[in-house]
Amino acid sequence: MALHIAKRLLRTRATIPTVALFSAVDRSFSSTSSDLIRATLFPGDGIGPEIAESVKQVFNAAEVPIEWEEHFVGTEVDPRTQSFLTWESLESVRRNKVGLKGPMATPIGKGHRSLNLTLRKELNLYANVRPCYSLPGYKTRYDDVNLVTIRENTEGEYSGLEHQVVRGVVESLKIITRQASLRVAEYAFYYAKTHGRERVSAVHKANIMQKTDGLFLKCCREVAEKYPEIKYEEVVIDNCCMMLVKNPTLFDVLVMPNLYGDIISDLCAGLIGGLGLTPSLNIGEGGIALAEAVHGSAPDIAGKNLANPTALLLSAVSMLHHLDLNEKADKIQDAVLKTIAEGKYRTGDLGGQSTTSEFTKAIIDHL
Repeated sequence: MALHIAKRLLRTRATIPTVALFSAVDRSFSSTSSDLIRATLFPGDGIGPEIAESVKQVFNAAEVPIEWEEHFVGTEVDPRTQSFLTWESLESVRRNKVGLKGPMATPIGKGHRSLNLTLRKELNLYANVRPCYSLPGYKTRYDDVNLVTIRENTEGEYSGLEHQVVRGVVESLKIITRQASLRVAEYAFYYAKTHGRERVSAVHKANIMQKTDGLFLKCCREVAEKYPEIKYEEVVIDNCCMMLVKNPTLFDVLVMPNLYGDIISDLCAGLIGGLGLTPSLNIGEGGIALAEAVHGSAPDIAGKNLANPTALLLSAVSMLHHLDLNEKADKIQDAVLKTIAEGKYRTGDLGGQSTTSEFTKAIIDHL
């Protein structure tokens, strides 16, 4: 059952051969004279460089036609981006239209602009798509999780608009627009239709935030009318959390504003073993796609060869599906799933004692 779910989510199915797991309407990628596809790689901070190296090793062993264009987080704020991300790195993603990002850490409470927020804003990455599915051979409390969260990525409480009203009183603005809400709703229903999904659930708190979440729901209802074959429902955020923990099989595709998506997607990751097993891809206008590991940078184990590269590898698989390199994607996906299911080589967070290098080698041996 779990193997079927995993393959259903990460593999392009024969019933819809032209649509990969994460699809974009306009995709024209940068290639080199040797027919390699150029992709931007952000190794990231902490364990990022180690797990990025695992991805590169697996890609080389699988003979994936990717040429990496690496960019690292700067040591000083770039005034053009107002963050530690350089303008050149953003231009790289715009030019290549596809990329892979390791974990990035933003200093907390020091006034620096979030690195992830910078990427989403500057590249207009409007939808974060995160599948959560039970992995074969890895036992959790739930054996049949099979859902997808689609999060609006550009506004809401994460608009970054805060100010002090008077001393001791601060105000944060929640921005919801018709344009952004329609855009993410359209993508959610498009995703459901092209992936054989039956239901889209809009998560909200419109009973309290009647204007903002009310507008979001109005847009979702408007889009739902175009897809009569997809069942549409609305679920209050707190009730949604309870229902997910009680019975995650009640849900299929969930679409929601930014903050709710941040919370719900992490909750769903917990149902299947954690963020270290969860792939993620950000979809942007103009065909841009940026896959990422959504877990933290884990500075406490950085450089110790202990990190689990699964999340970044499965995110890289989603990137390959986006590029229509489905055979290569399936080959790597199967190797990752077999390695975890076999249980002989697992990193510490998966209950094993293997190093990053040993786990990566086991995956390569399964190719």
